[in-house]
Amino acid sequence: MKMRIEDFKKKFPHLANEIFDNEQQLSLRVNIGVPDPWRGYTPGIEDYIRRCKSIDEALKVIDYLEKQGEITASEAAKYRKLLTEKGLSYFGPRKEDDYYYKRAQDFWNKLRRKSIYGQR
Repeated sequence: MKMRIEDFKKKFPHLANEIFDNEQQLSLRVNIGVPDPWRGYTPGIEDYIRRCKSIDEALKVIDYLEKQGEITASEAAKYRKLLTEKGLSYFGPRKEDDYYYKRAQDFWNKLRRKSIYGQR
C-alpha cells in the first residue's frame, strides 16, 4: 500500500512523530500476512458444473450463466451437449462445498512446512 507522507502524518500523527521527528535510527518491517492462493481467481463454467449434484442442476447453471452474459449461446449449447452425452463425471470429480477452503488450507500448510523446515 502506498501513502503520501502528508496523508500518513494526518492519519497517524503520533506514529509519524515517532518515525519522522526522532533522531534515533528506525528500522521498520511490515508483515503483510499469509498470501491468498485464490486472489484474482474467477471460477469458470467447468468449476460451477463440478459443484453440481445433478445434470438438471448443471443445466440450470448453464442457463443462468448464458442469461447473465458470462458465456455465449454457442458455449452454452456445447456444454449442454457434453452434459447430456457424457454426464457430470466428464468434467471431473465433484467439488465439495468447502473445496476452495480445503485447497487454501493445503496451500497454507505447505507454506508453513517450507518455512519451518527451510525448504524452497
